[in-house]
Amino acid sequence: MNQAIHFKTSMFDVSKEKENPINPIYGLSLLEWLRKKLEGKIEITEPEAEDWGWCSELEYEGGNYLIGACAFYEKGDNPTSEIEWVFQVHKYRSLKEKLLGQNKMTTSDNCFQFFKGLLDQEPGIKEVEVA
Repeated sequence: MNQAIHFKTSMFDVSKEKENPINPIYGLSLLEWLRKKLEGKIEITEPEAEDWGWCSELEYEGGNYLIGACAFYEKGDNPTSEIEWVFQVHKYRSLKEKLLGQNKMTTSDNCFQFFKGLLDQEPGIKEVEVA
């Protein structure tokens, strides 16, 4: 199960993002910002387009995760205004873990808490909520 964090920010100009070739959904700029901010600490893969937004993969404390981002923005909206975002964290589990109900993704997961803390601490990011 994915866990999601909702927030608002005007830190990213999504109108300058490269186009998502699958679906016109924005979110690339958040993942690029995270890659740059965490460079040398956590290796995050190059963001890839998805039909629901953008995603990257990473390893955190021995676990493998997919992180995803999408922004509620449509062409014609003001790209410098505060935009609502969804950031999600998904933990990869083995088939055995899934069958036995082990190692489930929760909001108390260390990787999830790491990213929530990062977003909470950023002055330009507001109304951080777990949903």
